[in-house]
Amino acid sequence: MGGGGTEAFPNLGEHCCHPDCRQLDFLPFTCDGCLSSYCLEHRSYDRHDCPKPGRQSRRVAVCEACSASIETTGQDEVAALARHGRSGECDPSRRKKSVCPVRRCREPLTFSNTSKCKTCGVKVCLRHRFPADHTCKGRGGNAGALAGGVETRGWNEKFLAALDARSRSGAKDCGKEEEKKGTLSPKSTPTTSINAY
Repeated sequence: MGGGGTEAFPNLGEHCCHPDCRQLDFLPFTCDGCLSSYCLEHRSYDRHDCPKPGRQSRRVAVCEACSASIETTGQDEVAALARHGRSGECDPSRRKKSVCPVRRCREPLTFSNTSKCKTCGVKVCLRHRFPADHTCKGRGGNAGALAGGVETRGWNEKFLAALDARSRSGAKDCGKEEEKKGTLSPKSTPTTSINAY
């Protein structure tokens, strides 16, 4: 077998050219720099240490002060950001507003629509303010812990406890006792009428 394939289909697919992988891939990627075939995991220039990276291998750093993208291809990232800060092009007023960190939610977080979760401390939009909506991790993995460290039961557990206490106290028979006293009207069966046209 030359480049890949199986015994039944010798021309189907190729082996990954990365020396530690050599996985048979039926949909290989061909690098436009070194013209070798790679699997999905090793297809990028960095993953297979390409000796001739193409023009698409540009590197960009984002300035934290103004959210500008600075090209750092072939140079030190820290030095490029420092040069950008001294150049006078860095304007903090152009900084992009923060957005809700929930996946697929791009709602900008402003003063009026930001909510900070009491259990995990993450700032989210009002739509995702409840722990179940933003997959709350909680402090130390305990979503039931409050800021003071006191554990509380969830609202559903409180409801079930109140319902159980009510049923034990005999409150479930209150309607039947009222009916025996005669204060409630007797139950009536609903009637239906058919209109003839």
